[in-house]
Amino acid sequence: MQTTKAVISDGKGNYKVSTIQVGKPAEDEVQIQIKASGICHTDWDSIQNWNKEFIVGHEGAGIVTAIGSKVSKVQVGDHVVLNWAIPCGQCFQCREGNLHICENHSPVCGCGLKGHAHPEATHKENKPLERSFHLGTMSEHTIVKEAAVVKIDKDIPFATAAIVGCGVMTGWGSVINAAQLQAGSSACIIGCGGVGLNAVQAAKLAGAAQVIAIDINQERLEQAYKFGATHGIIAEKDDVDFINVAKKVREITGRGADYAFECTAIPALGSAPLALVRNAGTAVQVSGIEQRIDFDCELFEWDKKYINPLYGMCNPDRDFPRIFSLYKNKNLLLDELITKTYAMENLQQGFDDLLNGRIAKGVVIFD
Repeated sequence: MQTTKAVISDGKGNYKVSTIQVGKPAEDEVQIQIKASGICHTDWDSIQNWNKEFIVGHEGAGIVTAIGSKVSKVQVGDHVVLNWAIPCGQCFQCREGNLHICENHSPVCGCGLKGHAHPEATHKENKPLERSFHLGTMSEHTIVKEAAVVKIDKDIPFATAAIVGCGVMTGWGSVINAAQLQAGSSACIIGCGGVGLNAVQAAKLAGAAQVIAIDINQERLEQAYKFGATHGIIAEKDDVDFINVAKKVREITGRGADYAFECTAIPALGSAPLALVRNAGTAVQVSGIEQRIDFDCELFEWDKKYINPLYGMCNPDRDFPRIFSLYKNKNLLLDELITKTYAMENLQQGFDDLLNGRIAKGVVIFD
C-alpha cells in the first residue's frame, strides 16, 4: 500500500484532505500519479448529495506509475488524461458505438457501481473507499480501469489535459457529435461558463455563420466573443420563459436559430433551447439537468427536436486525440479556459470562485 493524500467527502456537504492508502492495480487497471484535477459543478453537487463517503473528482490527468499484468494500452511513465464514462466494449451500447453509455461501467446510466475499480485498491483506515465516477481525481494517486485512460503527448500541460476529461468534451462533443452542427447554420449557446465556452468554440469550428452567446453576465459574454461568438444577448433573470431572448434571436436569425444548446444546469432553463430554435430546429440539453422539467408542448411545434446527450457522446480514444490535435494547431482554446489554479488544501476557494461565476474553469494542481 502507498500512502497518499486525497479530498474525501461524506456526501452530506462536508469534505477534507485526508490520508489514504492506494494499493497495486489489478490485471486490467492502471495506477496514476495525478498531476491536475479540474473543478466542476458536478463535484460540488456530489459533495452535497451523494450521502456516502468517496474520493472527490472526475477530471484528471497525470503519469502512469504502475500497470496490471494484462494492460497494453499504456506503459509506466506515460502521460494520460482520464475518462469517466468508462466503456466495457462488450455490452449492447458499446457494440452499438455508444461507449459513453456503457451498460456495465457507466456511473450515471442506472448501472450502479458494478464496473468500478476493485474496492480493495483504495483504503481509508483499513476500509475500502469509493472513487467519484470510478476515478477520484482529487487524490495524489488513484487506480482506474485501463479503458479509463488515454495517452497524451508529454508537451501537453497537465492542467490543460485534465479539463478535456469532462467540461471540454461535454461542450465540444454536444455540438460536434450529438447535434452534428452544419456549416453556415446559426447556433445559440445558453450559459457561457466552462461547458458553454466549449460549445461556442465548437460551433465556430463547425462553421456556424452565427454563434449567439446568451448569459446574464456581461463579462462572460465578452469572454464568449474571444472564443468565437458572433453575437451576444444579455438574459434578464425574470425572463424565465426566454420570451425576450427569443425575440432578439429572431431579430438576428430571421426565424429562430438552427440549433440551441443549454449549458447552465439550471432546471428552469431546461426548455429554453426549444424557445430559441426555428421550426425543425434542434435543441440540445447539454448540462445534465436531472430534475423534473415541465414542458409546454407548444414549444415543440413544429418538427423541433430535443436531445439530451451524455458527455458529448464521448468516444475517448477517438475524440480526445481530435481535441488535442485542434489544440496543438491553435484551433481550439484550452489554456485560455483555465482562469485560476489551486492547491488541494485551497479547494474551498476554488468552489467559491466557481459557484459565484468568477472563473470559467479552475484546476487543482498537485506538485
